[in-house]
Amino acid sequence: MRTRFTGVGTALITPFTATGAVDEAAVRRLARRQIDLGTHFLVPCGTTGEVPTLTAAERRRVVEIVVDEAGGRTPVLAGAGGYDTHEVAHAAKEMQAAGADGLLSVTPYYNRPTPEGLFAHYSVIADATPLPIIVYNVPGRTGCNVDAPTLATLATIPTIIGVKEASGNMSQMADIIRAVPDDFLVLSGDDAVTVPLMAIGGRGIISVCSNQIPREMADMVEAAERGDFSGARAIHQRVLGLMQVNFCESSPGPVKFSMATMGLCEARFRLPMVPPRQSSKDKVLAVMRELGLPIVANATV
Repeated sequence: MRTRFTGVGTALITPFTATGAVDEAAVRRLARRQIDLGTHFLVPCGTTGEVPTLTAAERRRVVEIVVDEAGGRTPVLAGAGGYDTHEVAHAAKEMQAAGADGLLSVTPYYNRPTPEGLFAHYSVIADATPLPIIVYNVPGRTGCNVDAPTLATLATIPTIIGVKEASGNMSQMADIIRAVPDDFLVLSGDDAVTVPLMAIGGRGIISVCSNQIPREMADMVEAAERGDFSGARAIHQRVLGLMQVNFCESSPGPVKFSMATMGLCEARFRLPMVPPRQSSKDKVLAVMRELGLPIVANATV
């Protein structure tokens, strides 16, 4: 049986309607598509879901819908992170009440806490809920890096079970894998380094690209899990352009535009996110055509 929160977890976008409301029907439809196409776990209300622009009630409702659609078949790792420790602890309780199986908690941003501050921050969250917690390290966006010694210390908190590592530093990732217990999950936070990270002991990916191509991402990770790195490399090389173009502008702009052109949602954003520039749209469309992804002529983009 698969260990929970290994393999491919999709960092779900949050679809909006033309009026700016959360598109609940599309939330359900996208979750169902992920499950049907083999995604191993779902990650609603993460940063890819534009979560800072969602109200507390909207966040809880999105997670409730995803949990309902998963129906216990697919684990749900809900986002609950941010700058204010006590607000995050409250959000963690809300995600638990909504039925989430675990939490993805991005490090505090802007205030750049010390290792001691990070330990205190995550200790408060862990005290607020029994749910397992995966730390999200993305220093390029938060200004805060969780290094290997700090993660080794965080791993002593019983319910902190892993890290989504998006530092882009493979040497740091190797140090983390060496420093943490064997059962501590080290997941890639960057699609393009999933296969190399798994080659040194990583356990999968929390993916943006699997919003568009869940089956291919699951196939790639499953190949790496069984030691078929030739097969994993072949898939990686084929879809690398999509992994890269999803970040030609700030995410989730390109991926949401791409999904809209596929007819999966509308390309609606909440400020300060706006639609990608035309030059970026052209890049996304070129990669989609190269991969043979569907482009719907009357899509709302």
